[in-house]
Amino acid sequence: MISYLIGQVSSANESFAVLEVNQIGYQIFMSSRDLVKLPSQEKKVKIFTYLYLKEDIMQLYGFLDYDDLILFQLLINVNGIGPKAAMGMLSALSADDVRFAILSEDIQTITKAPGIGKKTAQRMILDLKDKISLEDAFEKKLSNKMEQNQTEPKNQKAVDEAILALTALGYSNSEALQAVRKLEIKEEWTAEDVIREALKTMAFF
Repeated sequence: MISYLIGQVSSANESFAVLEVNQIGYQIFMSSRDLVKLPSQEKKVKIFTYLYLKEDIMQLYGFLDYDDLILFQLLINVNGIGPKAAMGMLSALSADDVRFAILSEDIQTITKAPGIGKKTAQRMILDLKDKISLEDAFEKKLSNKMEQNQTEPKNQKAVDEAILALTALGYSNSEALQAVRKLEIKEEWTAEDVIREALKTMAFF
């Protein structure tokens, strides 16, 4: 079992990244939230991994945060939720959002994730509510918030809004992610600044 990999990102699109480790490229499926946070090719990154095996399928799923990996493993054990749906949920919602939605039986929030309907959301709540404690959820939320304040840029919301705007303009998720990842984003930038600079790099795609 591969617990994690440390290497350099050689390429990425809207659903996976290729991580080069000792001259071997690993295709790792990741959430859009994590893909946009990946560093440039010059920097190394640690990705926690889960190897999914089923009949003739062998896929590697990756997470920048170990907490997301644990939640992913809980989600795929719910009947009707496969790795793709679980990853879609972690793209649409943070791990904290998912936990609190389950504990509060918030079906409306859960169904925001692509491919998750009302019946699947109800089944998820039924299967996982007893496996997530309220105290643990609060502790993890506080821990994640402290970590984000240290590592995540203050204008992360502007970055997320810029990616959504670029896809609304007709660019693919892959093109938007690649363009934003090429930028050295400054803390004072707004979503409009990110969009403007990203469009400049897209002219060279």
